[in-house]
This record gives sequence, structure tokens and C-alpha cells, in this order.
Amino acid sequence: MNEFAKATRAMSEFGVATEARTLRIQRMLPGPIERVWAYLTESDKRGKWLAAGEMDLRIGGRVELNFHHADLTPHAERPPDKYKELECGFSMFGRITRCDPPQLLSYTWNEGKGDPSEVTFELRPQGSDVLLVLTHRRLPDRPTMLSVAGGWHAHLGILIDRLEGREPGPFWSTHARLEAEYDKRLPPD
Repeated sequence: MNEFAKATRAMSEFGVATEARTLRIQRMLPGPIERVWAYLTESDKRGKWLAAGEMDLRIGGRVELNFHHADLTPHAERPPDKYKELECGFSMFGRITRCDPPQLLSYTWNEGKGDPSEVTFELRPQGSDVLLVLTHRRLPDRPTMLSVAGGWHAHLGILIDRLEGREPGPFWSTHARLEAEYDKRLPPD
């Protein structure tokens, strides 16, 4: 698939606000489900599309996410000014709230910074593919929701590229474009 077709497909698969401060994004991923689960839970695989870090897969277990966006793709680019503090990477922590391998994983997001939000990954086999339903709840405000929507959309695009054996496109320019598009699509406050 060429770059234009990939970008067009990604742009047509926008997440939606299912309720106040809740974002849901669905993606069809190449299976099997155990492989997708590994990309959600194993540090080395998760680090190729989102963030590396240890994950204690039990209710109450600790989640560590060490983000290094510059390492996700071979495209060298600086983050937009509003994300400049993330240029050298950053870490966040959470706790597992639900875990039913290989179908369900939920954890708090960014504990220690106010009320944490929660992200849930649901996996459902669909023939040889896997339907991923990602739900991010309790986002504190619309600007955060826009950033998170653009971020998840861009990260999931990288995950799809990794699972399909393709070189992913750039992260930050994709995120900026998607965040602006979500600003048009998600409901105002």
C-alpha cells in the first residue's frame, strides 16, 4: 500500500466521543490475537509503536510507559512547540484495573497527575484478523482529549505498520494533522 493510500485509510478511521471525555477508536489488525496481545503487553514490542516499560499483568499491577517518540519511526522530526518538553522522552505510570488475556486489558493512565484517566484495549478475533477497540475514559478536558485522540490515532497507525511489516510514517507531523482534524470532529465543551 502506498503512502497516500495508508494516509487516506488512517484518516477515514477516526475515533469518536462515546460520552463526555471518552474516546473510542477501532482498528482491524492482522492476527492472531496472541500476537496483538504481545504488542500491547510486552515492553520490547510495545516500545516499537507506543512506549516501552514493564507491565505487571495482574489487577493492581504496575504499568510503566517510557515514551521516546523519536525512536518510533525512522523519520527525524522535532515535536511541535506545545510538545517540546517531550522531545527527550518522558515516563508515566498506572495500575492494571482489568486483565483477561488475551482479550481485555485496562489500566490507569498518568497516575500522580490529578485524577488519572483509564485506557482499555479489547481484542476480538475476526477470522485471521483481530478487532481492537480502544477506549480512553475520564479525560480531564477537551484539549487533552484532542491530544490523546491524535496521539492514539498516530500510535495505532504505527502499530498497524509494524504488524504488517511496513516502515511507519513520521509521528509528530501525523499527530499534528490528526489533532487538528479531531478538533473539527469531536464535540465542543
